[in-house]
Amino acid sequence: MSQHVPIHSWSGSYYINSEKRWVSGTLSLTRTILRFTSEQNQESLASLRLSRIMEIKMESSSFIFSTLTVLEQGNIKHWFGSLKPCRAAVYHVLEHFWRERLLSPTEPHGAEAPLSKGQELINLISGAQRRLEDTGIVLHHQGEQFDNMAQGLEKIESDLNVADKLLSELECPSWWPFGKLPWKSHQEAKSEAAAKSSYNRGAGKGQKVITSIPAIISRVGSTGDMKPGSLTVLVSSLEVRDANGQRLHLFEREEVDDIRVHNPYEISVRQRFIGRPDICFRVLSAKMVEALSVLEMQYKKKIEFTRDYAVFQMTPTTTPGSPEGAGNIWSAGHGQDTDVPVEVPAGELTQLQLQVLQPTVTEAEAQELKQMLQQLKSLALEAETELERQDEALDVLGSSTDHTTMNINRHTRRMRKLM
Repeated sequence: MSQHVPIHSWSGSYYINSEKRWVSGTLSLTRTILRFTSEQNQESLASLRLSRIMEIKMESSSFIFSTLTVLEQGNIKHWFGSLKPCRAAVYHVLEHFWRERLLSPTEPHGAEAPLSKGQELINLISGAQRRLEDTGIVLHHQGEQFDNMAQGLEKIESDLNVADKLLSELECPSWWPFGKLPWKSHQEAKSEAAAKSSYNRGAGKGQKVITSIPAIISRVGSTGDMKPGSLTVLVSSLEVRDANGQRLHLFEREEVDDIRVHNPYEISVRQRFIGRPDICFRVLSAKMVEALSVLEMQYKKKIEFTRDYAVFQMTPTTTPGSPEGAGNIWSAGHGQDTDVPVEVPAGELTQLQLQVLQPTVTEAEAQELKQMLQQLKSLALEAETELERQDEALDVLGSSTDHTTMNINRHTRRMRKLM
């Protein structure tokens, strides 16, 4: 399977400077390369590494022809035209991935030397640690919601006790009030204020931000509408905003019908309606993996992975900020003969054999890996403790809900007898 699986592709044309002509074909963006392939013979006419790109601009040719130019190191300019659905949409996507690669902390400077095995393991464990931390944040907010539910049930129980006393007084014929008791209206007002305060606190906690990533946003059904913005994952909703911070749409958790994962960088979120068009946004981001780790847990019954995503899973995993193929730590060195004869004098060892004799993981990397694994173990134990606590809270909530429902039904029957 090719390592150059495209993240996104567009039909267009490329200007061959040596022949002074335009050639139609396909412009495709992979994890680390921008490539143009001719339509006639599928020949690769241009292949640019994102790390070598100096500038991306929207310009016009001498014939007042709207084009997209990419300036490569060495002052080499590449011209792309007739891009579909539109030039602006292609520009926003290319600029997003190019800038995220430049801002990535793992971006190597100068020559792109492959990472050592120790660094690859550190990056792998670091990603797992971030996912576990995101999971812990979600578990913490979920525990807070359970605590709020328990407090609400306690308040209901308290109100039911008051209602039981009032019903007992109303059922007694020895004295019957001829008007509404003032202390009763005061109690009702107090209960309404407390309930409203509890609701506001719960609503405020439900809007806590778990993660927010920059993205290219497009609404399905709008031709060429691909603009920069952001995707924000909240505890109880998803929020899509434009580049100015204006909210485009808010998906409540129960309103989301499905989330389709097209590849590790692109998802679509859909909310279905009866009698009117669905609301569906397509989100493309170089940092989508940060949001996917949370979405997989929050919407595990609504998330769907497409066949295109399976193609990406079959290729070495890299990020826009890492060298291509660096994430495939298990296949590195596979099929290579690493045996070095012991009898060979040190002066006759080749450079490749010297690299083989060097330790795969240094002592400093091993110590860092040890500390990270200890942190992972601590996070996993904390998550397990929180899950056990939440299981107990769910049992208590279940029994309290049954008891409260029984009391409400009993009070309802008594009130009907009084009417």
